[in-house]
Amino acid sequence: MQLQTTQDVLQVSLQYELYGQLVAQLNKDFRLANMDFDQPLDIAPKDLKVQLQDIIFNLIQNAFADYLNMLYIIDVPEREIKQLDGSDTVLLSEQVAFLILKREWQKVWFRHQYK
Repeated sequence: MQLQTTQDVLQVSLQYELYGQLVAQLNKDFRLANMDFDQPLDIAPKDLKVQLQDIIFNLIQNAFADYLNMLYIIDVPEREIKQLDGSDTVLLSEQVAFLILKREWQKVWFRHQYK
């Protein structure tokens, strides 16, 4: 399964009827990172993407240590973060949102496959 964009991740999660579990996993990991990100399980994919990008943008701008902690708790690969260009914060927040959704999707997918 080749996921290249945020839209790919969201589309595949809808296709496998695991979108609600993806949102629940996001909520869980953000709670573990002490972040205020509690989305309803039936949030529209487009709205989830926007909300996630907004919180990442704000964390990068205002609470960088919390941003790093959140990435650690979610377990986003450090090598993938280091490959991103941080010169444009808006673009960076979009790319990090994709990496977060991709990692959360992996967790949901593996749990679904091996339960």
